[in-house]
Amino acid sequence: MKENKQKILERIKELREKIKYHDYRYYVLNQPEISDYEYDKLYRELKELEEKYPEFVTPDSPTQRVSGEVVKEFKPVRHTFPMLSLDNTYSQQEILDWVERISKYVSLKDIEFIVEPKLDGLSCSVHYIDGKLHTAATRGDGEVGEDVTLNVKTIKSLPLSLEPKEKIIIPKFFEVRGEVIMLKKDFEELNKELRQKGQQTFANPRNAASGSLRQKDPKITAQRPLRFYVHSSGKVEGDVVIETDEEFLNLCKKFSLPVIQHYKVCKRIEEVIDYCLEWQQKRDTLEYDIDGMVIKVNQLKYREKIGSTLKSPRWAIAYKFPAKQATTILKNVVMQVGRTGIITPVAELEPVECGGVIISRATLHNFDEVKRLGVKIGDTVLVERAGEVIPKIVKVIESKRTGKEKEIEIPKLCPICGSHIIKEEKEVAYRCPNSSCPAQIINSIVHFAKREAMDIEGLGESVAVALVEKGLVKKLSDIYFLTKHQLLTLPLFKEKKAQNLLNAIEKSKQRPLSKLLYGLGIRHVGEKAAEVLAEKFESLDKLMQASEFELQKIPEIGPVMAKSIKDYFANKYSQEIIKELKKAGVNMIQPKVEKKGPQVFSGMTVVFTGELESMTRSKAEEIVKQLGGNTSGSVSKSTSLVVVGKNPGSKYEKAKQLGIKIINEEEFLKMINVKS
Repeated sequence: MKENKQKILERIKELREKIKYHDYRYYVLNQPEISDYEYDKLYRELKELEEKYPEFVTPDSPTQRVSGEVVKEFKPVRHTFPMLSLDNTYSQQEILDWVERISKYVSLKDIEFIVEPKLDGLSCSVHYIDGKLHTAATRGDGEVGEDVTLNVKTIKSLPLSLEPKEKIIIPKFFEVRGEVIMLKKDFEELNKELRQKGQQTFANPRNAASGSLRQKDPKITAQRPLRFYVHSSGKVEGDVVIETDEEFLNLCKKFSLPVIQHYKVCKRIEEVIDYCLEWQQKRDTLEYDIDGMVIKVNQLKYREKIGSTLKSPRWAIAYKFPAKQATTILKNVVMQVGRTGIITPVAELEPVECGGVIISRATLHNFDEVKRLGVKIGDTVLVERAGEVIPKIVKVIESKRTGKEKEIEIPKLCPICGSHIIKEEKEVAYRCPNSSCPAQIINSIVHFAKREAMDIEGLGESVAVALVEKGLVKKLSDIYFLTKHQLLTLPLFKEKKAQNLLNAIEKSKQRPLSKLLYGLGIRHVGEKAAEVLAEKFESLDKLMQASEFELQKIPEIGPVMAKSIKDYFANKYSQEIIKELKKAGVNMIQPKVEKKGPQVFSGMTVVFTGELESMTRSKAEEIVKQLGGNTSGSVSKSTSLVVVGKNPGSKYEKAKQLGIKIINEEEFLKMINVKS
């Protein structure tokens, strides 16, 4: 019996090695050696043996890629060091300007450059601990991403364990950073399948990759043809010395990791530019989308010297290819009503391919833009689509006019509710003044429910439209009085979906005041202003009682915002919404920041300017609050202290003029008892 089990274990190991080998041939090298039928036969045999002998199952077996666990929410993962976004360049001259800037830190004769295609996908960091895939996270805000480990494990191009092809030491901690993408052909096949099932299709391969990776059920992700390509190093611990980016990529290849293709090491910047222009012409020959080239300093020691800003590394830059453009006919213009009543003219176009997708609509922004372009219905127009930006009309091809084109008229009545449209002084926009306009209510619900506001999962645009059309929600506060019976009358709503939405609505009642203020959609009040107001007044009642003068005393609140806040709370419709939100039990209080340690900033207002090297500005502001102080985004006579980082702006000059105490980052770190 023992001998029999030993043979079975050997066969299991043999099957695993064969499957891993063929995965590498197919997904990384694109050079398959066996048919899909033969591959499936190997996989089935392995799965059957592991089910019969579960004691032989290991975490890195090919059968363990798909977890049976459904994630309720993606947990936050703090990056080992920030995943910064790249600054963009759009011309040869801008590349030369970048090189001149970095030459202030390192002599150009010593620098090598590594140039690679800029994949149009979703950034992701993957950690291997003792050679086993341990954690994977999205870029998120650069400092904290979302834990997508279970989903990343389903990507067959990525090995579950590092298995070097030659005798090299596996680092104790090995972090790779790269891009999750979908090949063009796989994207087309996926959309074809979704259409056949009557499901919503994706706009482009990038959206398909992003949407597939962020599925809460890994089984769905496993069905999507995702690929991962390593392009950068993260944290590496262990007996391994890496001096250049090229060396890191070569090491990844030895571990059978899928590495970005078509990278090149260049000695001179002229060679870099030539390579960028070469791929600008050849971009469509690739099997995946790229939107530019990435140029990096190859030597890691020089990257440290050159350093980074808060947002971007100085030692790397992206060269973005020119935006994709196309000509088409403007068939009609429709008027959209936003959540604050602003009327936006939207062009309906003869469908045309632009930037890899078919577009049939483009924004005209406002009626001043219509006048500037001189555009008419029936015109032949040039449209442009750059990245994920909404397509826009760049210009009119006047030579193609026939004389039958029609002027675009400014509407006198709201296209949704029929109210008379108004235009306030000093404003470009025309607005529908009716707060109970169905279009405004729908957009207000969507804004109120989004993650940055009240975070009501399941309350997207389609549900908001259905609720308003059915008459179940006539104003924002009505969502807190919805019943399961009412939800079950909506299309596609069954017991579970209805209960999930009710649970999310109930949970949102505990959100802090800052999120509620932002969610209410008060004109000119963004996330930061909402946070400032909530921390200053601590309760909604106190904020509502504040005068315009009191509001303007807050450095971040100008006269326009102050008037908008007062107008909102003076409005009877707004007052009714707030009254009902209180009745529903929605939180109206801002929790106080937990004080930690000696209150060295007690009674002080601190302003930060310039680039901090030791931490992000938001983190520094959080520490100031924990140590008893307040923070502000602008310098005034009430400012107690200004902390100056690298390349400070006008706040530094103003602080000097006002005679306010100024300290550098090192002094700030001493104040908070942190070693620099």
